[in-house]
Amino acid sequence: MLLGALLTPCNVYSGLKIGWAFNMSIAAGLIGFGLWRALGRRWGLLENNINQTAASSAASIISGGLVAPIPAWQLITGGSLPFPLLAFWVFVVSALGIVVAAGIRNQMLVREQLQFPAGVATAATMRQIHGDGPEAARGLRLLLGGGAVSALLKLVDGAAGTLPRLALPGFGAASPTAANLGFVLDPSLLMVGFGAIVGLRIGLSLLIGAVLAWALLGPLAVAQGWAGAGPADATAPWFGVLVEWLLWPGVTLMVVATLTSLAITLVRIARKHRRSEDAAPALSPTLPLPVFAAAFGICLLLAATAQVTIFGIGAWQAALAVVLSFVLAAVAARVAGETGIAPIGAVGKITQLSFGVITPGDATANLMAANVTGGAAGQAADLLQDLRTGMLVGATPAFQAVAQVFGVLTGSLVGSLVYLVLIPDPAGMLLTAEWPAPAVATWKAVAEVMAQGLGALPPAAIPAMAAAGVAGLLLALAESFLPARLARMVPSGAAMGLAFVIPAWNALSFFLGAVAAALLRRAAPDWADRYTTVLAAGLVAAESIAGVVMAGMQIAG
Repeated sequence: MLLGALLTPCNVYSGLKIGWAFNMSIAAGLIGFGLWRALGRRWGLLENNINQTAASSAASIISGGLVAPIPAWQLITGGSLPFPLLAFWVFVVSALGIVVAAGIRNQMLVREQLQFPAGVATAATMRQIHGDGPEAARGLRLLLGGGAVSALLKLVDGAAGTLPRLALPGFGAASPTAANLGFVLDPSLLMVGFGAIVGLRIGLSLLIGAVLAWALLGPLAVAQGWAGAGPADATAPWFGVLVEWLLWPGVTLMVVATLTSLAITLVRIARKHRRSEDAAPALSPTLPLPVFAAAFGICLLLAATAQVTIFGIGAWQAALAVVLSFVLAAVAARVAGETGIAPIGAVGKITQLSFGVITPGDATANLMAANVTGGAAGQAADLLQDLRTGMLVGATPAFQAVAQVFGVLTGSLVGSLVYLVLIPDPAGMLLTAEWPAPAVATWKAVAEVMAQGLGALPPAAIPAMAAAGVAGLLLALAESFLPARLARMVPSGAAMGLAFVIPAWNALSFFLGAVAAALLRRAAPDWADRYTTVLAAGLVAAESIAGVVMAGMQIAG
């Protein structure tokens, strides 16, 4: 639980920066192993499995709404939630995911034997570090060493006000300059670490999206009067001005590409599994049936009551959101089992579009009902990765379920506190160059259109959205139906859309990290396979923690 409390701020921080979070199971396993060995205590594989299960459950708490629907609701309504209510809401939504994961474990893992790649990778790593040899010590040194450099750079940047940002050549001196548009080299290593993790295709897709958005469409929007001009200062970023227009085609590109890919994946999965169920070997259930039934009833009651009492959502709409959560969480878990990626955003958008029809004009119901379904789906998919790890290393499922409950409890308390410390003024801080919060922008945009109609859009946004929608559809179709060799060369529509709502310097850092990792894999493939993700995780985790500490110190001062 303490380790989960340490890792949770990393995902809250990165979620508000780039809208992404990462499974912390491997990092938790490495740190736990190193800690207990340093203390001279025996630390077996199964103990470490419970450790990483609880810690990763805590770190995945942001799927409960802390970096998307909750801030979007605050921006639209001006509302706020005190710490106890916020922590309670996040816990209830995430606990729903635990119940779903427990209910579908045997179907997903035993009968259908879905891979859940992150869980397989975690099991392989855990076996490696608990075997003979120096693997664990070397990995831990890399994680801590990279983390120390990343954290130190962040602290120096904060203490100095800001380190110099070198503008890229190729832009004129007239406004908007390269610095205005965000084409500068950022000293932060956080995005470099993310780039090393996500790989060259995503890194290149982000770069293409950044050039299209910030070098081409952004200046065009200013020249045509669709977006206002920024500050006169030649070095000041125009992010806040341009993103108000660019987010509409960017969100459309992300949503259409993601939903199209989800639909194709579900059709393929249905075809693959369209056969009579055979008598699969039965393992012990995750939870005894009476316990599962009681947990289901309690979560149903708590989630529906929370929607009604906290957000004023109608009782039957609240109950519908909970029922949808079980259906869509199972869908998201199946996709994660096949591909390794949980389509949390797509699941949330399905609920937003559904409630746009059920409760037209009600932005609160639109966002918070989708928070329930998206949060349960994200948590269920993440927990099934851990249950897959446990299945491979011989863990007892019920023990893992208990660990997940305590992990979610930790994450709800720590994550809510960290969010409130980092973002005391959502209206003034979010959707800025410092806190781009792209997931917030996406959820907010969909809720506004559902509530206000197309008249809420800025000038020329509709044709830009139409073009982006066609592009997202074509990219998703190409990625899905081209031969694998060619599909790898198709840019990711979701990543390109993301580049429209984060500063261009973030996309540049992503790209540089992806290139560095690709070169390393070419030069030393064995070493890179073992340690690239570990080193990158250190860069991400340490800067995230340093950023949270700095924010807390500024508020305390």
